[in-house]
Amino acid sequence: MENSAERVVADLQNVADQIQKAFGEFSAAQINWKPAAESWSVGQCLEHLIKSNELFYGEFDKIAEGTRRQSFLENWSPLSGFFAGLLIRSLKNDGKKYKAPTQAIVPPSEIDPNIVEIYAAHNAERIQKIRKSASADWTKIVVTSPFLKIMTYRFDDAMTVMIEHDRRHFRQAKRVVESSGFPV
Repeated sequence: MENSAERVVADLQNVADQIQKAFGEFSAAQINWKPAAESWSVGQCLEHLIKSNELFYGEFDKIAEGTRRQSFLENWSPLSGFFAGLLIRSLKNDGKKYKAPTQAIVPPSEIDPNIVEIYAAHNAERIQKIRKSASADWTKIVVTSPFLKIMTYRFDDAMTVMIEHDRRHFRQAKRVVESSGFPV
């Protein structure tokens, strides 16, 4: 496995471990509690990550199988590096709130109380897919965002986006727990 894949796997596993440690013993009430009607619960943050990450599974599989072909835009977009940097910086900035770009990744209001275990299983599956794609040169593969079809970025940057996205929503879930009124 290439070093970039090992780094990605380690970073994703680190976030999953933090999620387990922080929320693994939560009750259904704690998983589903929201500080305000328009806010997300801990469970919704985790469900959103699962839904978002699964949109990349087809790309992982094609890269692992060696069957993925780049589109014209992926081959020629001069903005791939710009979009990646912009997205990574925005994910690190918790001061700005973003709406989910598509309803497909907006979680339902009521989340399975076992969402932490479901997320852990999801993360294990995602790590397997990443490991299977590790022999590809991630710096030469350009992918299109599943959310905004004019946005392209290198696959190694897509992995950084995925890591930062997980971290962002972990921090968001921690803020839910720290909110006034959180059930203990």
